[in-house]
Order: sequence, then C-alpha cells, then structure tokens
Amino acid sequence: MAICFSGKAQQLPEKQQMLQQLRLANHYFMEKWPDAGKTIVTNRERPANIWTRAVYYEGLMALYEIDRSQRYIDYAHQWGEKHQWLPARERFTRNADNQCCGQTYIDLYRISKQPIQIAGIKANIDAMLETDRANDWTWIDALQMAMPVMVKLGVTYSDSRYFEKMYAMYHHTKYQEGGHGLYNAEDNLWWRDKDFVHPYTEPNGEDCYWSRGNGWVVSALVRVLNELPDTDPHYNEYKQDLLNMLAALAPLQRADGFWNVSLHDPEHFGGKETTGTALFVYGMAWAINRGLVDAAVYLPVINKAWHALTTEALHKNGFLGYVQGTGKEPKDGQPVTHTSMPDFEDYGLGCFLLAGVEVYQLKR
Repeated sequence: MAICFSGKAQQLPEKQQMLQQLRLANHYFMEKWPDAGKTIVTNRERPANIWTRAVYYEGLMALYEIDRSQRYIDYAHQWGEKHQWLPARERFTRNADNQCCGQTYIDLYRISKQPIQIAGIKANIDAMLETDRANDWTWIDALQMAMPVMVKLGVTYSDSRYFEKMYAMYHHTKYQEGGHGLYNAEDNLWWRDKDFVHPYTEPNGEDCYWSRGNGWVVSALVRVLNELPDTDPHYNEYKQDLLNMLAALAPLQRADGFWNVSLHDPEHFGGKETTGTALFVYGMAWAINRGLVDAAVYLPVINKAWHALTTEALHKNGFLGYVQGTGKEPKDGQPVTHTSMPDFEDYGLGCFLLAGVEVYQLKR
C-alpha cells in the first residue's frame, strides 16, 4: 500500500526529553496511588489487579527496560504481593481480563525467581490447557489481556502447549466468533465483538472499527511476537496480521496526529483520543525497531502521533487527557476532551508508556 502524507513533518524530541515525559506521566500516577493494593472505586469497588491496572503495570515494566529504577520494581512487587500473586477476582478464571495481571507477575518472576510470583497464574492457565474449549475470547480486547500470559509461560517453561492453546483460542476469535470471526480481511481491521459484525454499521454506513479495540489487537500481536520463537508454526500468521493492520491504520491517522475512536467514521464521536493512538504508535515503533516495516513510511506517522500525545494529551502535572473511558465502542466514555477524567486513569497511562518506550528506542 502506498501511503502519502502532507504537511510539515514533526520530529521526535531528544531521548532525554522523551524519558522525562514518560517519568512525568508515571510519577503523577505513582504519587496518586502510593498503595498498590488499594481498591479502585468508581461506580463500585473493584480489586486493584483488574485489567485496567494490569495494563498500567505492563507499561511500567516496559519503562523499567530503559529507566532502571528499583522504585518501579518495588511498586510492581508490592502490587503482586498485595494480591497474593493471583488472577483478579477468582483463583481459577477463564476470563482474559482477570488473567492480564499475570503478565507482570511473570516478568517479576523472571527477575527475582520467587516461585510464588508465577504459581497462581500458571495454575490458572494450566487448568485451561486441560480442556478442549477454545471459545473464551469473544471480544478482541481479550487478545491483549491473555495471549501475552500464555506466550510468556511457554517461553519461561519451554513448553509449546501454551503456544498451541493460545493459537487455538486466537483462531476461534479471528475465524469463528460471531459466525465468521471478528477479523475482516477486506479492511485488515477487527470488529470489537459479535455485536458489531456486519450488517452492523456506523452512521456513515461503514463498518464499526473501534480504535482502542484494534489497538488491543496490535498490542497483543506485538507482545506475542516479542517472545514467541520464530519456529512456531503460527509465527508468520501473527506477524502478517500485525503488518496488515499497521498498513491499514496508517492512512487513517488524523491530520493532528491522533486517531478517531471510530476508525472508518470520523464524524461518529470524532476527535482526539489517546489510548488507540498510543497503541498504534506502540505497534509501529516496535515494527520499525525489528526491521519489519519501512521506517520511511511509518516514522512520519509516529513522529506526528508522538508530538500530539506529548504536547496535547500530556499535562504539565503528568495527567493524560483525551483518554476514552472504559467501554467497547465510540459512544462510550464520551465526551473525550483535554481535561476529561476517564473512569479509570491507569490503562491510558499503560498504553502511553508502552508507546513511549518503543519510540524512545527508535534509531534516530
């Protein structure tokens, strides 16, 4: 696909300035939530290891890769310890959202080798391996929440059963869920769940492709490919799915650098949005860093998006604006503005940190 861009190209800031931007956003959050075990209260009370907080810790562990502060590890360890290193809500769960915290538990286990850190999430996923059921991931967000847990366990224990189960579940979501699967190979984008499969359309008659939902798929594929051996029989399918998505997403970028919440209907709650934008940047920068895409094509997209995120979304105190609240479609969490407070702040920051770390590591 030929991708054309117009207007003056933005340049990435110096690496030290980027690091300060990431530290600023993270510091704001850590200061606001000093107790990593404190429950989250919105419309009701929830444990602090639900998926929203787990995505933040994904970002924090990424930040640790470029900013080796023991404070980050201590904060993540406190989080795991206060939740007994267990999945959210129940010890044995098939719900991907409740398993997401396992990504950070496994990362911490790899650092300190304390068996308790990995035992709970391993037992949970092992119970899934014992069944033939593969239809749990009925919404695309689930791919980001659970696929990296499985690939990390497979790599940690050199056990391909985790890879096989992961693909069986991915295959169901992609090709079977909702009748014919949630992936539209014509547009190389994903419907969020069966409620949005054709004939459902947006007000302009286009398919409904939710920005953050597609961002979750990008993140899932990045985090799987980052660990999965390239000898795995499904490695190339994951890689091609990611590359196809990135090629489809680049031309949909807004002139201001963000992406709309509805990717094919810019008028349906159109406007700047941080989470989908950050996740697309994460995937594009990761792909450049691994030599999978042409930097000349994607670097202008990344530059413009990162400039938008850091000059328009990032406040001087570290708060992130333009974060759409939880939900599953364009109308949820609206209005999304520079100063609007989402129902959960944590996952937006996680997306921002994941993106920033990959952009930081781009060769200038």
